[in-house]
Amino acid sequence: MTQPKPFPIPVKPAVEAPSEEELTTSACASGEPYALMVLGDSMLPEFEEGEIIVVEPEGVARDGSFVIAYLEQVEKEDERYVFRQLVKHPEGWMLKPLNPLYPNVPIDGLGALKGVVIMKKKPGRRRAMK
Repeated sequence: MTQPKPFPIPVKPAVEAPSEEELTTSACASGEPYALMVLGDSMLPEFEEGEIIVVEPEGVARDGSFVIAYLEQVEKEDERYVFRQLVKHPEGWMLKPLNPLYPNVPIDGLGALKGVVIMKKKPGRRRAMK
């Protein structure tokens, strides 16, 4: 029996290496769902700290949807992205935490939304969910 000939793999020369910023922003396509871990207690009792949420960046947000939003006017740099419930009020749109200890955040429009939560799971429960 003869050995099969190795299959040649074409190699293309590398173009200029992308910057670190380009790598960070291009890690996911704009329409790809992504997963986040819930931190803090602002969305208790529905969402516990440590749960995993799946976010659809191009999902349709409606009154009552759970969303990820980007806030411009925030004191702490690490709190610009928030996970809240979108609520329509006569004055406009609000981001509402489920925990009453946190304040509602008014937003100018739906442009601040970066995705809609489409699923939640507790980590480490893969076998139980089959």
